[in-house]
Formats: sequence, structure tokens, C-alpha cells
Amino acid sequence: MAETKKNPIRTRVAFVGGVFTLWLAIIGARAVYIQVVRGDALSRKASAQYEASVQATGRRGNIYDCKGREMAVSLDAVSICAYPGRISDVRATSAVLADTLRIDRKTLVQRLSDNRPFVWVERQVSPRESQAVGSLQLGGIDFREECKRFYPNRTLAAQLLGFTGIDGKGMEGLEFRYNPDLTGDDQQRTVLRDALGRGFGAEVPAAAPDPRGHDLVLTLDRTVQFIAEQALKEAVDTFSAASGMAVVMVPETGAILALAHYPFFNPNTYQTFDRWQWRNRAITDPFEPGSTLKIFTAAAAIEKGGLGPHSIFFCENGAYRIGSHTVHDTHAHGWLS
Repeated sequence: MAETKKNPIRTRVAFVGGVFTLWLAIIGARAVYIQVVRGDALSRKASAQYEASVQATGRRGNIYDCKGREMAVSLDAVSICAYPGRISDVRATSAVLADTLRIDRKTLVQRLSDNRPFVWVERQVSPRESQAVGSLQLGGIDFREECKRFYPNRTLAAQLLGFTGIDGKGMEGLEFRYNPDLTGDDQQRTVLRDALGRGFGAEVPAAAPDPRGHDLVLTLDRTVQFIAEQALKEAVDTFSAASGMAVVMVPETGAILALAHYPFFNPNTYQTFDRWQWRNRAITDPFEPGSTLKIFTAAAAIEKGGLGPHSIFFCENGAYRIGSHTVHDTHAHGWLS
């Protein structure tokens, strides 16, 4: 009778043990599947949740005049960005940001309602605006450090220097022509993020190259440029001209000491000026010099000698052939003094 009573207990123990053994086997198999079969894929997925790859562009090189004085420099700036998926109340956040940054509220609502994981709110804001937005502690709003191009002499040599866009790429003048040399090298950095998506650390490659772009030294003399621009402005205003250009160079070498244009424009706020004022017209707008070269011809004749006020020349009846080209005068002339 005792052995008969023990059989149900042994059966239950064996059953429970079997269940636990089967359960442990399932857990073990699942662990092997997760760790071995899908280990790499899940590791990458986990890393994506706390790591982010950020591309940083090196600081743009400076532009100097012939005496090493700064004509264009790069300054540290802060831009405000947003992660739309982490913003709980888009309209409330947009209203606060619009009032603080003085930007259009409807445009900001559309931008923050976007399905993209990252959008810009405002690029290269002032320190006061950055501090004001930071004090609001808005969820989903973050800050990015950037470089902002600055021209300390304002309108001086603006058409020659040109300017860069919001992304630091040259758009006009020397900034455009030498953009590959001035632009810094790009660097990929791994940024760690907490549960709220806030970055708190960056991994810099051990053998990272110098990200700074090359500097550019001009033959331009800032003092001569200023004098040329003031003289040009005075001449244009005196004779009520629409615009003017002036070039100062070293005769022996052809080095440009000044290249002035009027009206002026400020490359720091180039968006507020007409496009035609951006252009370096002394270089980009070709025209026939015409009578302005007569003085050089006369000077060469005097220096060579053998010619006088009564010497006469045949003017080819207004058409003079040079190689495969024919130079035309505005009027056909035969013999002239």
C-alpha cells in the first residue's frame, strides 16, 4: 500500500521535472539562436539605438591679404535642430520656438511634423538665441556646433572675396574658385546617446587627420584696396554713374593690389543685396577697351621716337585683319594723323 501511494507523487515529480527540463531546453535553444544565429544582426540593431554616426566638416581656411591681415575667417556657431519623433506636442513646441527665434510658426509646424528623423530648426543662431532656447528645455530639440563664415572688413573687396552659403560652400568670388582648397576634411564620429536621444560623448579616430582647410594669401593690400574703393565711390557719386570698377596692379609683376567695385555689398548679409552686386564684374564682364588704350599707343609711339603730331597712318577703312580674326572700327577711316 505504501508503494502504491508513492507512485502518484513520483509521477507528478517526474512530470514537473520533465516540464522544467523541456522549458530549460527551449530557453537554451532560444539563447543559442539569439546569441549565435542572430547575434551580429541584433548587436547592430542595439548599437543603432545608442550610437549615431555624425559627419563633421573641418574648419574652413582663412583668407589673408599680402601682409597677413584677415579678410575672411571662420567662427564657431550653434545651430538648432529637432528630432520630430521625440516631440510630444508639435504645436506648443513650435509656438515657443517661433516666439523665441522670431521665425514663421506655420513653417515650423510643418517642419516639426515631418516624418524625417532629423530636421533643422534654425541655422547659426546668435549666442543669445541659443541660450534662450536652451533654457526652455524642450523635448526633441537639440544643438549642433558649426562654423560660420565672417568677413571682418564688411564691404571691403567683397566682390573679389565672394561669400559662402549656409553650409559653408563657396558661392561667389575667391570663396567659390578655391572652395576645394579652403574646405576642411570631413570626419566621421560616433556619438553615444542616452534613452532620450541626447548625445553625451564622441569617439574621435586615433589617427584623425587635421580637418582644417588650407589658408589663402592674396597679393591684395587691404590699405590700397580701401583707398581705391573710396576714390571709386567719390568718382561714381560725382559723375552720377550707375557703377564703377578700379584695378590697381604692380606693373612689373601684374600682382593685383586692389580690385574695387561700386556699389558695395556686405558678404555677411549677401541675401539683402541684388545679385548683380555680388559679381566680380572686372573679371566676369568682358568688354572692348576701345579709346581707353589710345594713351598707351601714343605713349609707345613717343617712347620709340620717329613719330610726330603730323605723322599719318592708314586705318584700313575700319577693318583690320589679324590672323583669322578681323578687328572692326565703329567708323571706316582711311588716312588719319
